[in-house]
Amino acid sequence: MPMQDKALNILLAEDDDGDAKAVQRSFQKAKIGNPILRAVDGRDALDMLKGLNGKTRTPAPRLVIADLNMPRMNGIQLVKAIREDPDEEVRNTIVFILTTSSRVEDKSAVYEHKVAGYIVKATAGQDFLELVKLMDCYGRLVELP
Repeated sequence: MPMQDKALNILLAEDDDGDAKAVQRSFQKAKIGNPILRAVDGRDALDMLKGLNGKTRTPAPRLVIADLNMPRMNGIQLVKAIREDPDEEVRNTIVFILTTSSRVEDKSAVYEHKVAGYIVKATAGQDFLELVKLMDCYGRLVELP
């Protein structure tokens, strides 16, 4: 089955319950039915990507939406761990950062590890539905490895 025929699985790494629910509601409001799994921090997300510590491995193809400021393993550490993973399927995971930080240092740090996008929550605000639609288009149109 070609990749574009498979549902793009979304892993949301977000420690804030309110923000996680807002993301999930936006996907529902946009009538996007992609599976969304939630990790409560970066360590949990990495375990889900790799199928470690009792977590079921997130099926490919997949896209990660990660908060930057999380306990145990933050977004920068998560992206770095993903890009350095020996498993090519994990290493090639698409990652978007969705965060409150607009610091240039944070943007530079994650873009060094080839994220697909850096979105500031305050900027997304009213246009968050458009962001969700962008991710939907990304998943439908881009051919994944």
